[in-house]
Amino acid sequence: MQRRLLLRTAVALGTGSLLWPVARATALKPLGKPQPFDLAWLKGQARALAGRPYQAPSNKLPAAIAALNWDQYQAIRFKPEHALWADDKLRFKLELFHLGLFFKRPVQMFEVVGGQAQQLAYDPAMFDYGKSGIDGRKQPADLGFAGFRFKFHLAPEFDIAAFLGASYFRATSGTRQYGLSARGLAIDAGMPRPEEFPEFTSFWFERPAPDSNTLVVHALLDSPSVAGAYRFAITPGDTTLMEVDAALYPRKEIERLGIAPCTSMFQAGENDKRKGNDWRPEIHDSDGLSIHNGNGEWLWRPLRNPAHVSFNAFADKSPRGFGLLQRDKDFANYQDDGVFYDRRPSLWVEPKGDWGAGAVDLVEIPTDNETNDNIVAFWNPAAKPQPGQELLIGYRLYWGRDAPAQSPLARTVATRTGIGGVVGKDRTYFSWRFAVDFAGGNFALLDPRTKVEAVVTATRGRIETTSARPLDAIHGWRAIFDVVPDANSMEPIALRLFLRADGQPLTETWLYEYAPPPLNERPLQ
Repeated sequence: MQRRLLLRTAVALGTGSLLWPVARATALKPLGKPQPFDLAWLKGQARALAGRPYQAPSNKLPAAIAALNWDQYQAIRFKPEHALWADDKLRFKLELFHLGLFFKRPVQMFEVVGGQAQQLAYDPAMFDYGKSGIDGRKQPADLGFAGFRFKFHLAPEFDIAAFLGASYFRATSGTRQYGLSARGLAIDAGMPRPEEFPEFTSFWFERPAPDSNTLVVHALLDSPSVAGAYRFAITPGDTTLMEVDAALYPRKEIERLGIAPCTSMFQAGENDKRKGNDWRPEIHDSDGLSIHNGNGEWLWRPLRNPAHVSFNAFADKSPRGFGLLQRDKDFANYQDDGVFYDRRPSLWVEPKGDWGAGAVDLVEIPTDNETNDNIVAFWNPAAKPQPGQELLIGYRLYWGRDAPAQSPLARTVATRTGIGGVVGKDRTYFSWRFAVDFAGGNFALLDPRTKVEAVVTATRGRIETTSARPLDAIHGWRAIFDVVPDANSMEPIALRLFLRADGQPLTETWLYEYAPPPLNERPLQ
């Protein structure tokens, strides 16, 4: 399967450390005349766009901007006194990103006031070009912008969210840290052909009321396969909430449609040290996929950095939620005092309405570089979208320390792996050990004499040396078992585990895909 690393978005985002200055008369310049705008009009635009052949937007930039390298692009800073609403005593202020580096296609920006949309004009005076080598005075008046970010009055030094690159966006929470990203849509992710990346081509920002804590952003999406109209209602907080409503209009049948895609990075963790050659013990923005399925079961699938592209589909009907989470928040497990992986937010998707039949799909791509996103999870409806359809989709995105919905059962808090067998005895065949720790739930109610059973199943090979025992260090329990792969097989083994007592489940269901090594790489010692 073709290997394609997903570009980590917002690579040019700063820390948001710029203070808002005293308001000055430096409002963004308008371009053209105001035009009527509402969501119905935007849906009509998307439907009409889908009825025409796709035309890729131009990515031809002035030579000096097209040649910018990483450091030069990072040197271009938006001047905060030029922010949208900088002079208006509102709770939000919006800043724009310059074109260049990976961001080559201009995106149109509009402010909406009283049902009228006014396009925002590019002006080199908005930017401090620093050591970029760019002379702003020589740039064309219609250069445009790459994306935007905004800040909130309660934390004026820090970003709340940013939209930059294709249909990527991400948000912070009370941790004030960026981490994983979301996308407007994913198409054919993990297929044996290049993935299609839809793009937001225009944004409309509704001017908020002076006392409003919610910013409403509209977007037009386009790609060879689909056009779409989006509405985001974004409310900052310790957990930042995004209410998302989308209308999609396919140009053709889409084999694998990814709704509410969550995109992240996993290079190395306690369960997967294939690329764990760094001095830091763990490197990841997220450590697992959590699913609350339509039957009410809670699933936890630790993430991996596989040797080959891996695709898993978790079939479901009427899902209640899913997301990529960063459960491990112990600095000692990362030791990164620069980017602070222990502070990365989790992202939870909560469907609005009944999404019907489909699957939560998980794609894991090999990576040896933490600057590349290599994980994507999304909802894939069972019915393939057809041209001429209107697909109306709504969901909520929660960006925070933890998912807003939690299982009442004990949760997985660690997954560790290593060579199996019995300590002190010579191994005569290869096996691989899993040690899975659970905490929370009703463990505190257990009588010391209560028998707790580890229920483990595997799709191939065999399971042995299974045990479950209390782990006082975490006030929880540890399950241990060995997997013995078939002697001549490298086929992936799907594992499933939970703890129970007297027939009652005590934990969420832990899932894993174990890929046995080649036969000549199966050590006995």
